[in-house]
Amino acid sequence: MNNLPKIDEWHSKDILKKFDYVSWNDSIKKLHKPENIGKFKENFYQRLAFDEIFSTFLVNSQIRRKIKKIKKTQKKFDTKKQNKIISKLDFILTGDQNKTLEEINKDLCSENKMFRLLQGDVGSGKTIVSLLSAFNTINSGFQVAVMAPTEILARQHFLLAKKIFPKDIKVELISGKSTYSNKKIILNKLFKKQIDIIFGTHALFQKKVEFKKLGLIIIDEQHKFGVNQRKKLSDKAGKDCDVLLMTATPIPRTLTMTIYGDMDLSIIREKPNIRKPVKTYSKLESKIDDVIKFIKNEIKLGNQIFWVCPLIEESKKIDHTSAIKKSEYLKRLFPNQVYLLHGKTSIEEKEIILNKFLKNDFKILVSTTIIEVGIDFPNANVIVIENANKFGLSQLHQLRGRVGRGNKESSCILMFKSNLSENAKKRINILKESNDGFKISEEDMKIRGFGDILGFKQSGIKNFKLADPIHNHNLFILAEKEIKRIENEKEDISRFKPLIKLYDRADIINDIA
Repeated sequence: MNNLPKIDEWHSKDILKKFDYVSWNDSIKKLHKPENIGKFKENFYQRLAFDEIFSTFLVNSQIRRKIKKIKKTQKKFDTKKQNKIISKLDFILTGDQNKTLEEINKDLCSENKMFRLLQGDVGSGKTIVSLLSAFNTINSGFQVAVMAPTEILARQHFLLAKKIFPKDIKVELISGKSTYSNKKIILNKLFKKQIDIIFGTHALFQKKVEFKKLGLIIIDEQHKFGVNQRKKLSDKAGKDCDVLLMTATPIPRTLTMTIYGDMDLSIIREKPNIRKPVKTYSKLESKIDDVIKFIKNEIKLGNQIFWVCPLIEESKKIDHTSAIKKSEYLKRLFPNQVYLLHGKTSIEEKEIILNKFLKNDFKILVSTTIIEVGIDFPNANVIVIENANKFGLSQLHQLRGRVGRGNKESSCILMFKSNLSENAKKRINILKESNDGFKISEEDMKIRGFGDILGFKQSGIKNFKLADPIHNHNLFILAEKEIKRIENEKEDISRFKPLIKLYDRADIINDIA
């Protein structure tokens, strides 16, 4: 501890006052004394936790600053045309949707490049907001690219755009099913600006795909992108191209600030009035006959059902019901009405099965958790989740969001064995009581911890060593306020270089003026 470097203080007196003016050196020394182990509320510990949070926020701030330095051609459009589309929709935009649309439009008209995340709960109506933004971009003379994680979701966005956009807007879809000659024609039209908006998967960003005048990139369900990937995307897009990323993964504020702090943020919390809350029930596995009776009645009414299982095959180590075994069981009860979908299903077969389900060609889709993301199945109004106690709260909420996309009453049935832990009981009760994804994610983080929520540990997200988003919520808020002050006052931040280096963020050092 005697060999610690002599480092000048980087914080203002106002910040230091919050921690009784304890220095970084003294804090480190106290941290390593055995008698201080577990003293999380002490000033020295709070100071170091704040430094850790602040260094992350500072790096994110610098990325934002760098992006906003990029000057672009301002987009100019008449919102009367936008409002004409809105007036013809069969639903009224929520207050959050209108607010978010205004934020995006302001960015589009700015001389600074947009790099914005649109975060919303499942079924909150992010897609329509993004398409209206695309429409305004097209009316300013630019092209738009919309990327979705799957072809079926890309097609769904494409069909909605065709439905709501005026006929003179040239809309195209490129997919793996497109023939070579057809793809060649599409790419040629794209380069000649004979296509205004194109929908597709990640293939849209291959080198051979060239735009004449790309003005906006929209990426749906991007929650697995890390900071570096997002920065590369922004650089690749070009200076005149705005970037809008979307995710249906509601997460707590402390996480949002950490994970998406390099971006401007818009949040849609309200649900459209046409969406009815999904009623959630819990059932013991021994009562499966009651569930089957319920399903039979729903099928008689013309409705469809998702049946979710944790594993593909039986496991001797883990007592989970397999998707394969369950599909065989249901096929005996519902002949010719059951299909199986899992992680080993080929992309081509998966697309065929999902399209059949979308067309109501069969009634029950047995699946693993791969059905979580994005697609609207308006006729599916029941989801049964086996071994519900084995899933995290947020994941259960995402799965539940696969139903209730139409205007019918929808149900989510959580099935479990009788030997539930207290935590499992708590999770299930929270889900039964609330349809608010943001509230649910807060509770999930309290139960499971910061790193595990929605598998962020596997997504390249920074893990804190000292700071805790649950217990140190006040430090996250303080760090956010200090960053905003520094940005507003355009303060010289070169004094923070040692701090960033200490917390292994040296890759950004050169970007700091």
